[in-house]
Amino acid sequence: MKKTILVFSGLILGLVLLFQLSAYFIHSGSLNTEIVIAIIAVVFFIIGSYINKKSLHKQQVNTKVINHKKIKDLEITSREYEVLQAISEGLSNKEIGDKLYLSESTIKTHVSNLLLKLNAKRRTQALQIAKSLQII
Repeated sequence: MKKTILVFSGLILGLVLLFQLSAYFIHSGSLNTEIVIAIIAVVFFIIGSYINKKSLHKQQVNTKVINHKKIKDLEITSREYEVLQAISEGLSNKEIGDKLYLSESTIKTHVSNLLLKLNAKRRTQALQIAKSLQII
């Protein structure tokens, strides 16, 4: 947080200095208005590119470790695991079926099997259990 505050404080200070210098040069008559506007535009472009690169395009690092041993212990099949991942994305049974090229009734069967294996009553509870077991 301190780094962000310092960076933005430096940027603001730089912009204020740039505006003060441009005002001085315009009043002294040694610099045209168009040149000052062009310099300010270039500085804003560089600052915008920097902020865009640093803040908007941060890649999320997936540091979650999947417990594959627990998946085998629960006897969750690979297809059921795919269904569980799709559930975690918030997809409905129909959407999961479309994604995995399965019928909706097959998805319902897989969801029922997952609920039994995870000892859950609802899909949301199954997701909570899966996250606590670190299988999703």
